[in-house]
Amino acid sequence: MNDWSPVAKVYDPLKAGSIDGTDVEPHDRAVWRAMVARYKPNKAVVGDPLLTLFVARLNPQTTEEKLNEVFSNYGDIRRLRLVRDIVTGFSKGYAFVEYKEERSVVRARRDANKLVVDQSELFVDFEQERTLKGWLPRRLGGGQGGKKESGQLRFGGKDRPFRKPINLPVTMNQEWGGGGGEREERYRDGSLSRERETDWGSRGRRDDRDRGRERGVEREYHRERRDRSYERESTRERESTRERESTRERESTRERESTRERESTRERESTRERDDRRERDDRRHRDDKYRHRDRR
Repeated sequence: MNDWSPVAKVYDPLKAGSIDGTDVEPHDRAVWRAMVARYKPNKAVVGDPLLTLFVARLNPQTTEEKLNEVFSNYGDIRRLRLVRDIVTGFSKGYAFVEYKEERSVVRARRDANKLVVDQSELFVDFEQERTLKGWLPRRLGGGQGGKKESGQLRFGGKDRPFRKPINLPVTMNQEWGGGGGEREERYRDGSLSRERETDWGSRGRRDDRDRGRERGVEREYHRERRDRSYERESTRERESTRERESTRERESTRERESTRERESTRERESTRERDDRRERDDRRHRDDKYRHRDRR
């Protein structure tokens, strides 16, 4: 516990996958993948790693000109690179900014973190690839930070530091022998003072509070996931209902159009029939007229 630090000094994928850095077994496949991965930093990367900042969570529409305008407020920029997809050319949402002076790096890391640019809140930290021993990128199961929805959080960084491990009083049973009768006997002998028991009791209560806090965080996390699940289900149900109503409306529209077409056809046929009947009557009337004239 004396050398505990909330930020990792050496990158260990097994510890990075643990909220307090004490896991002894990986809890997801990505940690397994990171543990067996062999990664070497890109030698083609230029610049001083100690003067370079990593800028993430960028808006896909943010350009190099906008980043240069924002980060030049903290000092003179030597080099700026917005990482883009090699095929599409679209931004991948992160960039690297190299300054000329160390004080500019420190100031930008402090003041630009959580700065809103193009409706996106930035995350700014030192470059890790060339400065943190054992570093592994996210695509190999490493990295730091992450979202709860992914189920693959990584700790030990500025975004998600390690939580202080809970000190379990392992030596309590060894000290007391694990039994109440022996404990009472040692109290009679004077070998274990009441103050020592009080110390252990207060430490146990602290541990219980810490464990309760951890369980509360875990319950809150599962509650959030359950609420999101319910929200997704209700959204799907609303979309399904909307789709059914739209289908019914389309079917009723088709039925109305079909009915209108049938009525129009019947009307045309009845009009044609009336015209034919009128024409036959006229022809019969003319024939009768001519026949009457011939008789005279």
